[in-house]
Amino acid sequence: MKTGKTKRILRRMIISGFILTGILMFTVVIYVQQPKFGRLPRGERLEKIRKSPHYRDGRFQNLVRTSILTEGVSYFALYREFLFGDKRVRRPANPVPSVKRDLANLDAAQDVLVWFGHSSYFLQTGGKKILVDPVFSGAASPVTFTTRAFTGADAYTVDDLPAIDYLFITHDHWDHLDYETVLKLRPKVGKIVCGLGVGEHLEYWGFERGRIIEMDWGENCAPETGVSVQCLPARHFSGRGFFGNRSLWASFLVRTPTFSFYVGGDSGYGAHFAEIGQKFGPLDLAILENGQYDPSWQSIHMMPEEVWQAARELNANRLLPVHSAKFSISNHAWNEPLRRITAAAANDADGTGPVLLTPIIGEIVDLRDDAHAFSPWWEDVDPKPTPGALALSE
Repeated sequence: MKTGKTKRILRRMIISGFILTGILMFTVVIYVQQPKFGRLPRGERLEKIRKSPHYRDGRFQNLVRTSILTEGVSYFALYREFLFGDKRVRRPANPVPSVKRDLANLDAAQDVLVWFGHSSYFLQTGGKKILVDPVFSGAASPVTFTTRAFTGADAYTVDDLPAIDYLFITHDHWDHLDYETVLKLRPKVGKIVCGLGVGEHLEYWGFERGRIIEMDWGENCAPETGVSVQCLPARHFSGRGFFGNRSLWASFLVRTPTFSFYVGGDSGYGAHFAEIGQKFGPLDLAILENGQYDPSWQSIHMMPEEVWQAARELNANRLLPVHSAKFSISNHAWNEPLRRITAAAANDADGTGPVLLTPIIGEIVDLRDDAHAFSPWWEDVDPKPTPGALALSE
């Protein structure tokens, strides 16, 4: 009798498990149909993508073999660390400092930069207003409560921005292409520059095709006199839903009459930095991701010391490290990226590296003033050493 009863209980548990799994899968499938997930390339756009030398086997490929996870690392171990690791170090204990400036009334003759935290920033150079990877919705994932912006780091909104001549989107990950933000930006933006396939999302969201400049690695364009854009490689991946690498991740070299700057996007370290520096350097400014790294995915995100080396190889006169201080998408202490890149700059053997720019969010940086002094503001947010930061650095 007990054996029969046990079997019935097990059978009910198995059936219930299948039902719950089915409900969960159905819910996920319905959820990803929302417009914010974008749309996969189709029609003429897909035909153009298929002709790219970087598109093989139905998806874009890196220049060198690249795995998302480091060899020997399992997703199970990764999720366990993320779920049960010391979460206290990942977010600041106090508000992140920021300043609010009137960006709509800047002197058009100035060459300036304003960082909004993470990988969102504004440049005015040569009279042109340029915005890169804006995320002003307060979150960096489709499940918004999982990646809320740090307190104090979300000071700016779309309403604070002037009319934008060029919007650059480096790739379609949620912390770089934000649905809510780009919808609000639509009436303010002139041209959008992005990698192949990213334009499908934008067109789906209401941007006219004529406003979108989609580029492959190695292509260049001159959208107007005095402005040139070179689309260059990055070492990363793409995707907003179930299907990855259907659009291209990219870096960009932009030249205006008064300034040249490199938008690195997200990228692991690779030979492409030295090749770009040899071909196009010296550059006035390199903007490189410095944060959300981990030894478990070191091929797709650089460690801070690699960021410094990449900036040197790019032959950049200045370096702005980004991809930190707003969202926690990794296991390191929130302020570790800035601590480590500052240490790398201080330990530079011959002192010929770039000038390191570490502004607080919203600070206007004069790109012609290399004497500007930056304070280690991240040390004042959590004055005591962050527990576990040293261990995470090793």
